[in-house]
Amino acid sequence: MRYTRVEVDGRTRWGRIDGDATTMELLHGSPLEIPPAENPVTGAVPVPGARWLPPVIPPVFYAVGFNYPRHIAHAGAETPKRPEIGYRANNALTGHRSPIVKPHDVTGRFEAEPELVAVIGTRLRHASYDEARAGIFGWTVGNDVSARTWQHEDRTFWRAKNSDTFKPMGPWIETDVDALAQTTTLRVNGELRARFPTGDMVFDPYDYIVEMSRRLTLHPGDVLWMGAESVAQIEPGDTVDVEISGIGVLSNPVHEEGAQR
Repeated sequence: MRYTRVEVDGRTRWGRIDGDATTMELLHGSPLEIPPAENPVTGAVPVPGARWLPPVIPPVFYAVGFNYPRHIAHAGAETPKRPEIGYRANNALTGHRSPIVKPHDVTGRFEAEPELVAVIGTRLRHASYDEARAGIFGWTVGNDVSARTWQHEDRTFWRAKNSDTFKPMGPWIETDVDALAQTTTLRVNGELRARFPTGDMVFDPYDYIVEMSRRLTLHPGDVLWMGAESVAQIEPGDTVDVEISGIGVLSNPVHEEGAQR
């Protein structure tokens, strides 16, 4: 099953899509909070015309750094010895088909990074590996847009990773997929820029959850972005498609911000 958030008549609504159905059922509330039997359908909208929002607004937005051997080698970095996470800002989230806005004062490399995103479904503390697996509600697709000059200039990633629209996510959360057995593909204007096995990670999502939950309590709706193997330069006028087989395609145009502040 696929779950997402959409805008309908100016309101945010949760939606449910059964497989490749062309109609989205609108739900009374969040499937992360209300069991299916208690979450009635209150309407429907066509999938093709949906106004997509990020499929979840996380209580906490976690992100993995270097987690693919090829990316680590390309950057000349050391392979992580244990799972470690960072944080991102919710203001950076945007939905499927919404624009990525490149700030007018960004110079140098402006890049897309295709990522698998785990959506937590239960409260997790001191989780075992099996409990971590069972604690995943579903999976979605992320694009970790990065401004590299800012990344090197700042003590933190506050601009480079967290500017508005720098974290497209969607189009939905897929609950019935073996995410680590899929293939991740990145295209810019329809041209293939990267393709890699999604599960070819140093540490998998469950390794991270086990380590994280030793110190942190994870809650339903928290998200964990799992890193990328490859990146691609993007510019205003481009359209960026991140596809993870079995989950979906996240597509976003790239716009230029105006010079005014």
